[in-house]
This record gives sequence, structure tokens and C-alpha cells, in this order.
Amino acid sequence: MRRVRLYLRLGDRCFHGNRSEWGQGAVVEEMTSTIEGGTCLVRVLFDDGMQRTFNNDLDHEMCCYFMGLRKEMKVDWDTGSVRQRRVAKRSLPRG
Repeated sequence: MRRVRLYLRLGDRCFHGNRSEWGQGAVVEEMTSTIEGGTCLVRVLFDDGMQRTFNNDLDHEMCCYFMGLRKEMKVDWDTGSVRQRRVAKRSLPRG
């Protein structure tokens, strides 16, 4: 089974470089297919009130990254480190 490289995750804040009228956005839904060759999509809610759906597979030429969507980064000027605003992933017990 192919491992999918995802760009955005649930809760990530982002913006579109060419569509400033959309404002800031937040990923509200993440859909990843378990079928070989299936699509990986994210739904982003923007400040203009519209939800827009984008391809989220970095190995695909139509990935939202290549279409102009960028993550919002947070810079800690004291340490010089760049961090992404991301919610910790919850671990579920296996079994």
C-alpha cells in the first residue's frame, strides 16, 4: 500500500497566496482514501464564510500547495525557531 504525503492536517491554519479576498482559513475536514490510488482531500473554511475543497496529496500535481495554499507559520523570535500551529495528534489504543 502506498504511503500518502499529506500537506495540511485537521486544525491547520492557512491562506491562499493569490486569493487574499478569501482571508485566513482553517482545515475543518480531512478525507484520506484507503484505496490504492484514491484521493486525499481537505475542506478549508475561509474568513469569507465559504468552505473550499482541495487535493491534499503532495505527490499529486494538483496538490493545494502547488495551487497556492500556504500554511500559517508561527515564528518564535527569541529562539529563532519556526513552528506550525498544530493540534497534538491523539493516540488511540490498538486492539
